[in-house]
Amino acid sequence: MTRPDQAPAIRLPNEVRVINVGLPLFADALRNQHTPVTDVDWRIPAGGDEQLVAALTRLLGPKAARIDAANARVLNRLNASPIVRTVERAGDVIEGLDERSLLHCGPPITWDDMIDPLRRSATAAIVSEGWADDVEAAAMLASSGEVTFKPANEHRTVVPMATILGPSAPVYVVENPTGGTTAFSSINQGAGDAPWFGVNNDAAIERLNLIRDAVAPVLAHALARHGGIDILSLAAQGVTMADDVHMRIQATTNLLLRDLLPALVRSSHPLTAVAADFLSGNPLTTLTMAMAAAKTLVDAAAQVEGASIVTTMARNGTGFGIKLGNQPWVVSEAQPIKSALFRPGFGPDVAAPDIGDSAVLELIGLGAAVAGNTPAAATFVGGPAAALEITEDMRCISAGESERFRMPYLGDRRAPMGLDVRRIAELSITPVISTGIVHATDGIGQIGAGLARAPLACFVQATLELDERTA
Repeated sequence: MTRPDQAPAIRLPNEVRVINVGLPLFADALRNQHTPVTDVDWRIPAGGDEQLVAALTRLLGPKAARIDAANARVLNRLNASPIVRTVERAGDVIEGLDERSLLHCGPPITWDDMIDPLRRSATAAIVSEGWADDVEAAAMLASSGEVTFKPANEHRTVVPMATILGPSAPVYVVENPTGGTTAFSSINQGAGDAPWFGVNNDAAIERLNLIRDAVAPVLAHALARHGGIDILSLAAQGVTMADDVHMRIQATTNLLLRDLLPALVRSSHPLTAVAADFLSGNPLTTLTMAMAAAKTLVDAAAQVEGASIVTTMARNGTGFGIKLGNQPWVVSEAQPIKSALFRPGFGPDVAAPDIGDSAVLELIGLGAAVAGNTPAAATFVGGPAAALEITEDMRCISAGESERFRMPYLGDRRAPMGLDVRRIAELSITPVISTGIVHATDGIGQIGAGLARAPLACFVQATLELDERTA
């Protein structure tokens, strides 16, 4: 019994419940001792950078209302419904692609700075164009300065992986009636010996010729007979069937072939059977269709001034570039692909850095944005929980949600959409991108696939520049 003049005895609790803020090391130590712990993922805003913190204070404070209003207009434009109209010769429809020009993925780059897979793709394109007899002569021509290399993104075009596009190559023509934009992309080259994987042997060059001479005209006839394809509507159905419409796109491609089948069987083109064999054996057929559709959306969104949402995100194997609206490129170094599965005998030591324009899909709520809904993505990142974490990361750094893409495996939630540089800079969480992996030097093609993290520096720089030009 305690006397009135005595302090009560101190008794330690028999059970400890902990909330850990910040460093996960403390939480791990408690779990190892079988103690319940709740983690709060807190980090110093903007990494503690004083200049960036000051810029974010303005961008998320007195300047926020104007930026948020612009972002709302951007999100609205990202929800339009583009139509794949036809297939045309690239040089006939892409302004600025003349008879000695080639379009490449990512931000601007010269021949001297290109990684090996991109050079190989360029030489394959030059031979296919008839500008050189073999890849050795093509390399000499490319290095001489007689061929002009231009970023596809600056010509309303997007190309996947290490694709190089010449004027005689066929391209999808995709129209966005709501936004008043038109964009282009190459016909996907399929698996195996293909230049988009950095292969330039005879079989790869023949693949380019097959697509140009057989697949393209048959597809053009089928699209004309069908009256166009709402490719993102098919993509939305594909997402409900576990596609991310980037790394995994089989369901979307099957839906496309179903829709085009009546037109294909009625085609009188003599190479219809050849084209049908190619299309049925290429589950990635709809990848470049979806990319071109996404490009029409981000180009319409780029017309909105003063937004903080990324409207261009592309890689050339050397640089990783982004744009806000129609502002100049902000470029960081291209990153290695860390969450990956490699084919037997290959690993990170022989992998090329992240490459391609296909990150445009992450800008509209596809790819890594729906990783948590895509079991195939989980195999690359260590399981469903890790894939869900990627989707939640993308949600943290996005300004809104897609009205089109829903994730049935996640309670029918909408896909995050509209990457906001302010949130990326504040949280130091960068976008994740679904991607393939090609061999860095040997020209043997794809050696794996995975998910890449974008570099932080370009988003930080874009944030600082947005602060400078925003009243």
